[in-house]
Amino acid sequence: MRPKNPTTKREAMKQTPYEKITERILKLLEEGVCPWKRPWSHGNSLPQNFVGGNVYRGINLFLLNAMAFESPYFLTFKQAKDLGGAVRKGEKGLPVVYWGQKLVEEATDSEEDGKKIRFLKCYTVFNARQIEDVEFPTLEEREAITFSPIEAAETILAGWLDAPKIDHGFKKAAWNPGNDTIIMPSRNQFESPDEYYSTLFHELGHATGHPKRLDRNMTGGGFGSEAYGREELVAEMTSAFLCAECGIDNSVIENQAAYLDGWIRTIKKDARLVVIAAAQASRAAGMILGRSDQEA
Repeated sequence: MRPKNPTTKREAMKQTPYEKITERILKLLEEGVCPWKRPWSHGNSLPQNFVGGNVYRGINLFLLNAMAFESPYFLTFKQAKDLGGAVRKGEKGLPVVYWGQKLVEEATDSEEDGKKIRFLKCYTVFNARQIEDVEFPTLEEREAITFSPIEAAETILAGWLDAPKIDHGFKKAAWNPGNDTIIMPSRNQFESPDEYYSTLFHELGHATGHPKRLDRNMTGGGFGSEAYGREELVAEMTSAFLCAECGIDNSVIENQAAYLDGWIRTIKKDARLVVIAAAQASRAAGMILGRSDQEA
């Protein structure tokens, strides 16, 4: 008699939203796909909800963009039905998450009475290619936009009024929290403008953690520690959000196998890490872009 699969459907249903998303991220990494290191489209080509028109943010942007669907449009099962369509038989949806809030009515050992707490909820969306009987705009029908990624990147840099000082001519890229200064190699030392801006955006991500800005906890260990890994992931994801904003390609990875393996090992240690880091990175990108309503 064949032994039962240890992962039953009931057990799978018990997965927390953190576990569902982390499992998907790990699967992509193990397949050689880094969700935050991608060629990025701009504007109306980024993954978005077809009904609301809102571009997905946070970890959702990474997960949906990594699937490389031709169409950027997504719907929930109910939205497709309300539009007179249906999800094609056999199609599997993709998990996306959002933050909810609830009020603690009675004090517990861990929460005070009357305190609002945030919690993560998960739902499923389907791409336009998985849905029938709904008419979506084709690639040709989408509005053509004359757009320069470099100009957009420079606009981002010029628009952040509270940005740290940026000095060029150094051998490495780094942010110094002591004097709130970013040092960078000269532009001509980078192989491409995309590499230059994605590196600079990474350091800007670190700089948002300064006490006078988002005041992230960046203490607790040096290179190789969990705290170091968490902050590096926030900076990497902040860079990815900004690259997506202006269409910069940040997909080139030096020593890709080691890079992916390092993140696989780091993320496996904490099922909450990747979702929380993406939320912090989304807030960081929102600060740089001047969007107080940037979704976490």
